[in-house]
Amino acid sequence: MASFSSFLKRKDIIISGKRYGIDALGAMAQGLFCSLLIGTIINTIGVQLHISALSQTVATIGGIKYTVGGLAMAMGGPAMACAIGYALAAPPLVLFSLITVGFASNALGGAGGPLAVLFVAIIAAECGKAVSKETKVDILVTPSVTIGIGIALSWLIAPALGNAAMKMGDIIMWATELQPLLMGIIVAVVVGIALTLPISSAAICAALGLTGLAGGAALAGCCAQMVGFAVASYEDNGVGGLVSQGVGTSMLQMGNIVRNPRIWIAPTIASAITGPIATCVFHLKMNGPAIASGMGTCGLVGPLGVYSGWIADIAKGTKVGITSMDWLGLILISVVLPAILTILLHKAVKRAGWVKAGDQKL
Repeated sequence: MASFSSFLKRKDIIISGKRYGIDALGAMAQGLFCSLLIGTIINTIGVQLHISALSQTVATIGGIKYTVGGLAMAMGGPAMACAIGYALAAPPLVLFSLITVGFASNALGGAGGPLAVLFVAIIAAECGKAVSKETKVDILVTPSVTIGIGIALSWLIAPALGNAAMKMGDIIMWATELQPLLMGIIVAVVVGIALTLPISSAAICAALGLTGLAGGAALAGCCAQMVGFAVASYEDNGVGGLVSQGVGTSMLQMGNIVRNPRIWIAPTIASAITGPIATCVFHLKMNGPAIASGMGTCGLVGPLGVYSGWIADIAKGTKVGITSMDWLGLILISVVLPAILTILLHKAVKRAGWVKAGDQKL
């Protein structure tokens, strides 16, 4: 047992919740952002601004026409797998082999491909790391093991994982349509909290395929956390903190939350209020990429995802046009309400003596 433990240590194979549930999951979201999400944004810009270089077909593969953004979107699986391998400190031959693994697991996982990629890429990467540089024919052995195990697992478990993820997402979305008030609160609070915790709310939403009304609630919760912490900590952090949290990430407050969890009260209550307003009043739906549901105002990806969903719905004929109520709902839910509510709630928390100046200093 001791020798096996020393082998794992030498190979930097750390079997832990942090390594797989935080590092790998967070990296997967970045890979998804750099492929599927950025591709969607490029497509939207190309169509809306009538930029032919971005909206015209640049490649036709297997009868499928691709734009620049379409090519980026098609690389979601490889990008996620490589990002996971990078987070696991995979050596070059393992990292490059994960391109094939990511493509296979994402394709076989169907709509729930991101969850399949997460599981399969982690196992394939760790197995590849285990054999890396252990033989004199490493150039053959390492890619063969990584790809072989990755493809085998993709064939065996990716469809089941993908289906499970989509069924869970479908249940959440169905429940939100059925009970928009209650589920608006639950989804907004849970996904918002996940955004601030050192895990990836974006990856969770992507893995579950969380779109529609539930996606709108998730967006509300994430925006409440990011904008909320940004405005609540303005006295402590100034403009720099406002920007870094408002369009960056509220995860920056995690250290302060550990020291004083009560600073989390105002943004979390704000998310519990804006979530049902999004679902019941404005019927805000995220019909863009599921990953955008868990991004909030980070790089304005969440609002851009809603906008791209509107455009897609108009193109499909399921939406006549973008109304003033659509814009009002998006602006209020994304920025205005989180800011106002959190400021009022934060003042009440400070008045109660639970939070003092400097508690949210970055």
